[in-house]
Amino acid sequence: MALRAVEHSQEAANGLKEKVLTLDSMNPCVRRVEYAVRGPIVQRALELEQELRQGVKKPFTEVIRANIGDAQAMGQIPITFPRQVLALCVHPDLLNSPDFPDDAKRRAERILQACGGHSLGAYSISAGVQMIREDVARYIERRDGGIPADPNNIFLSTGASDAIVTVLKLLVTGEGRTRTGVLIPTPQYPLYSAALAEFNAVQVDYYLDEERAWALDVAELRRALRQARDHCRPRALCVINPGNPTGQVQTRACIEDVIRFAFEERLFLLADEVYQDNVYAEGSQFHSFKKVLTEMGPPYAARQELASFHSISKGFMGECGFRGGYVEVVNMDAAVKQQMQKLRSVRLCPPTPGQVLLDVAVSPPAPSDPSFAQFQAQERRAVLAELAAKAKLTEQVFNEAPGIRCNPVQGAMYSFPRMELPPRAVQRAQELGLAPDMFFCLRLLEETGICVVPGSGFGQREGTYHFRMTILPPMEKLRPLLEKLSQFHAKFTCEYS
Repeated sequence: MALRAVEHSQEAANGLKEKVLTLDSMNPCVRRVEYAVRGPIVQRALELEQELRQGVKKPFTEVIRANIGDAQAMGQIPITFPRQVLALCVHPDLLNSPDFPDDAKRRAERILQACGGHSLGAYSISAGVQMIREDVARYIERRDGGIPADPNNIFLSTGASDAIVTVLKLLVTGEGRTRTGVLIPTPQYPLYSAALAEFNAVQVDYYLDEERAWALDVAELRRALRQARDHCRPRALCVINPGNPTGQVQTRACIEDVIRFAFEERLFLLADEVYQDNVYAEGSQFHSFKKVLTEMGPPYAARQELASFHSISKGFMGECGFRGGYVEVVNMDAAVKQQMQKLRSVRLCPPTPGQVLLDVAVSPPAPSDPSFAQFQAQERRAVLAELAAKAKLTEQVFNEAPGIRCNPVQGAMYSFPRMELPPRAVQRAQELGLAPDMFFCLRLLEETGICVVPGSGFGQREGTYHFRMTILPPMEKLRPLLEKLSQFHAKFTCEYS
């Protein structure tokens, strides 16, 4: 015994004692998680920014991070009214200041009255401040033409991502061939693949039709489901509308087909609708899954399970850093909803500043309010009109470039162009152990300072190559960025031809 103690002390002294937590001993599911939007290429962009600050000479003067839908990081000015209300809630002494309009003060006072201790620093209940949940319910009713929404079916969250992960946790079960499978669109937002990897669930890809502007085809859903049933138990179907990264807006007819399919196949529906305010293309219109489901009537309206998600990070506000969002559940089993409430309570509550901004997003100034003109005409409409112009410009410039093809950006905040890559470039990428579009994007970053995300991080059909680029940079930077990227693609193609 004494000898063993001496040996252990010698190992410790020599630094040989193995750590409890190592790559080999850690949760293997976490090792499998990948999140392309903030992956290796973004890490390299951060390093390049640091090098530029240190005076290292580069062929560019700034890194343009067009990799993520972060409106304010790209220069969008915060909308005034939400920030006024938030400032008043955070520092109530400002309620006596003449610098704030009366409607902002009334809103802040109403929110503070609903908070514990009349302070934003208090925890809220786990599902979010009850008054704000009621405002969200009224927003959903207005959006959906009077279809009722129950505040008790609404859970506020730390951005939409937090709510999506919560619902996926409820769905995931089983081992081996009984593991839960979740159908997700491909290309997809990598939150879904990352969460499913972490939960050891099965990702079931269904491909959007690029030849038809990234349309969703129920025949493709059937193919994916049929093949998946050989190795897992599919239990849920996710739809992102408007699409990320693909920018398509689903038609009402398509949504009805998806609901019928989910009902027939007994699949829980997840509707990621965080870009519902971002619809630009003529003839396109946002239809919520909740509205369509309800209007389809029996048997769907009373039985099809649905969770729909929204966020303050997108739309016209772009308040990404405050992390506010919600999920509305429809036809969820009452006992499961209690379990969801329990799961939310473990996290205590969503950030209260995000809840405040969510309240303003779902209940903006009324036409009779002093802040209405600035909020509605000068800011909200201006932001959305500029995004629509950027969407059109992006499609136009890319489609003028040889070897690049871009579908219409009907909605959301991104383009997902397809590019041709020469065989020698593909071969060189394979030699370096890189996906071909990752190789292209890394070279683009190193030579131009433009940071975009390779399509392989979102999923794509074998033998095709894409990249996702946000349309958020200011107009004066967007056109030069698009032209520089197109020129680099031509140079890259020439180099490897």
